[in-house]
Amino acid sequence: MPGNKYNCNPGTPRTRLERLLRERELRKFNKSLNDGETELSTHDSFSPDPETSTWFNDEESLEAISAARVSFDECERQYFRASKQRLLVVANRLPVSAVRRGEDSWQLEMSVGGLVSALLGVKEFETRWIGWAGVNVPDESGQKALTKALAEKRCIPVFLDEEIVHQYYNGYCNNILWPLFHYLGLPQEDRLATTRNLQSQFDAYKKANQTFADVVSEHYEEGDVVWCHDYHLMFLPKCLKERNSKMKVGWFLHTPFPSSEIHRTLPSRSELLRSVLAADLVGFHTYDYARHFVSACTRILGLEGTPEGVEDQGKLTRVAAFPIGIDSDRFIRALELPQVQDHMKELKERFAGRKVMLGVDRLDMIKGIPQKILAFEKFLEENPDWRDKVVLLQIAVPTRTDVPEYQKLTSQVHEIVGRINGRFGTLTAVPIHHLDRSLDFHALCALYAVTDVALVTSLRDGMNLVSYEFVACQASKKGVLILSEFAGAAQSLGAGAILVNPWNVTEVASSIGYALNMPADEREKRHHHNFVHVTTHTSQEWAATFVSELNDTIVEAQLRTRQVPPLLPIEVAVDRYLESNNRLLILGFNATLTEPVDTLGRKGSQIKELEPKLRPDLQEPLKKLCDDPKTTIVVLSGSNRTVLDNNFGDYNLWLAAENGMFLRVTMGEWMTTVPEILNMEWVDSVKHVFEYFTERTPRSHFELRETSLIWNYKYADVEFGRLQARDLLQHLWTGPISNASLDVVQGSRSVEVRSVGVTKGAAIGRILGEIVHNEGKKEPIDYVLCIGHFLTKDEDIYTFFEPELPSEVPAPVRPHVPTPIRTCVSQLPVCKSGSRAAHHKKQRSLSTIERNTSYPVADGVLQSMMADRMSLQEGSSVLDLQGDNYFSCSVARKRSNSRYLLGSSDDVVKLLRELADHS
Repeated sequence: MPGNKYNCNPGTPRTRLERLLRERELRKFNKSLNDGETELSTHDSFSPDPETSTWFNDEESLEAISAARVSFDECERQYFRASKQRLLVVANRLPVSAVRRGEDSWQLEMSVGGLVSALLGVKEFETRWIGWAGVNVPDESGQKALTKALAEKRCIPVFLDEEIVHQYYNGYCNNILWPLFHYLGLPQEDRLATTRNLQSQFDAYKKANQTFADVVSEHYEEGDVVWCHDYHLMFLPKCLKERNSKMKVGWFLHTPFPSSEIHRTLPSRSELLRSVLAADLVGFHTYDYARHFVSACTRILGLEGTPEGVEDQGKLTRVAAFPIGIDSDRFIRALELPQVQDHMKELKERFAGRKVMLGVDRLDMIKGIPQKILAFEKFLEENPDWRDKVVLLQIAVPTRTDVPEYQKLTSQVHEIVGRINGRFGTLTAVPIHHLDRSLDFHALCALYAVTDVALVTSLRDGMNLVSYEFVACQASKKGVLILSEFAGAAQSLGAGAILVNPWNVTEVASSIGYALNMPADEREKRHHHNFVHVTTHTSQEWAATFVSELNDTIVEAQLRTRQVPPLLPIEVAVDRYLESNNRLLILGFNATLTEPVDTLGRKGSQIKELEPKLRPDLQEPLKKLCDDPKTTIVVLSGSNRTVLDNNFGDYNLWLAAENGMFLRVTMGEWMTTVPEILNMEWVDSVKHVFEYFTERTPRSHFELRETSLIWNYKYADVEFGRLQARDLLQHLWTGPISNASLDVVQGSRSVEVRSVGVTKGAAIGRILGEIVHNEGKKEPIDYVLCIGHFLTKDEDIYTFFEPELPSEVPAPVRPHVPTPIRTCVSQLPVCKSGSRAAHHKKQRSLSTIERNTSYPVADGVLQSMMADRMSLQEGSSVLDLQGDNYFSCSVARKRSNSRYLLGSSDDVVKLLRELADHS
């Protein structure tokens, strides 16, 4: 394709899957080079494993490896990013904790946490961390010193004042979003106070995200990938895209994403969803979370959910699952260290003769620590023989110790532990060892290695990497993992773990007994399955896969953008308008000249749309344009005649109702442009089907028009409406219209049945001929502006006026509506454009308008109309249209056959005002 810089060579992968597979092969090869595991021959050749590389031939393999080892050409750079692409990781907290030791002195220590643990092993990118350092630094000298100290660790600080931190982090993030995303609901304090707090906290949340965006923009370089993390920064993608629309932005959520019914309780639900959708790629730990997000966008925002993500008027935000991993090699290597071996020896001696069960959790409501301990108590009750043979080590890392709910949880856990130890303990041993503190890395690895059963009973957890760390350290002992089905890790490790419902204490107690008595061969199989997953799905692979998908999403978006019409150059359209002598303006009605309405149909919007109204701010410019003797305006709509009469009765223009099947100038009577008596015998049978589905689908309705029937489910539940529409179509095709000459037109939320050939493009020729005949203008039309939010079926109107189509694009076939009576039209001279397409359109526009004396329609009989014929004098020309004087514009439809795009009806208002002011 000329001008397509991505078509570089025949070996370039064409599909998204091919690109991702090739990049995966290159990543594996680069890793093997870095690890010193690959030997190259003296001829510098490489033969990949045929079982893993069957998707390309040997020659392509050599090309790929050569490119990997020498340099990427421009095309390869687009698809396969260099291994050291700059990656800006933006998270609420930096991976270090800062402690001030003096005015210009700071002590930095590595922090702990799932994201930090996951990204520690990422070595394929030149990574920069951007985030809050966790301390308030009000003075400028302290900020400079901290910035300098953090720069050595490739970290960039974001400075937030105490009030913002309190409202943003402690307030909106931890008090609103975190509980909601973990199904704990919104705070239940006094409603008025809660509403006020929510608003002030949300304002602080947006302000903090804007501050993060300022820092990112300051350090951003072209080509960087910006990776935003977690619920703290849901507003950040929108802020970044507003600053630089070409910035590559990904967003990843490390918590669960709740079902749409939970998320819709959030007052700022829509704003947060739209902000996240500004990202190019949105990632979640599991498919369930991704599915909930897409469902929320569909149900709350009314957008289109697709298998790839969420689509909003041609702009696709890819949504996918990327299960996070750990740096498994770090844990495996740690087991060989002398200090870890010493720890292991000490622990084995301390708990000799007893099975070791382990729990490692933050002391948090969602971790299910009380449920875990109660289940262990029940196991001891039911299995007295095990009381002296098993011990539970529970590491509970304190968190948010200043919050009353967490203080209460701590007291509750201590009380249960004390009761169980008092009940089942002896003078020399207790069944539960509970520690309210964290352990250092080496001690934790040793503890993992000596454990027989790991117990993870999260009530709701985004992923839970403790289960991964346990598996990585179990190469020798091959212990058993008991895992909550509500943890994200259950999606990855479920086949090798024992899945439990932590709320079912009896089930967990039974699973403990099963795990302790499990045969060695079953333990071996279960461990092998999980160990392979943990060691292959590492944090490096997770990050590389996400960035690879993000880069590929950008490529896909660029390809899609080329198919989107450019925005209408309003100044050019106005200038051409002023230079022309006989102008034709064809305007759609719904979503073009009407007010936009709320998708969810609240506040009476549904009633408003049932009776569409002309925008008040269009009345004055439309009046001016109608009074211009050089301008002819046609309102072409699928609406019925009554709707158009009610809105445009006072204007001097042409009205074309029901897709151009009925026509009148506002000073005259309605006539039909239908060329023959249509067969409408199908109406009753289709009407019965529509009535049936309207009854079955709440908030749907159908409209009976004179030449068509429409079933609309815009305000129904989106997913249920789609299912009903699919069912309705099956009923239609197998029943009422199976042998009828009808068109079924599917809109975004509607199904329309109409006779074949009833389209705007098919009617425009006859409409044009009647207008020329009626107005008796001598000069041909030399300017056409066609604007509308038309269905795909009706977009043949855009191509009708095209003076000349590109040679490589076949001309669209327009539905032919036979006209029973035609006048003989002499050979017309070729217009100035010299185009055969324009000449053909000129001939089509000279069709006669048939006015039937009696016209049967769905509701009854159209009143008699006088028969008339139109004939034009030989040599006359209806159209003399240069390509530069034709402007076809789709409104809010980025996938269109039109030449140009207008974003919304607001842009239509702006355009018509400009034309009116210059008339």
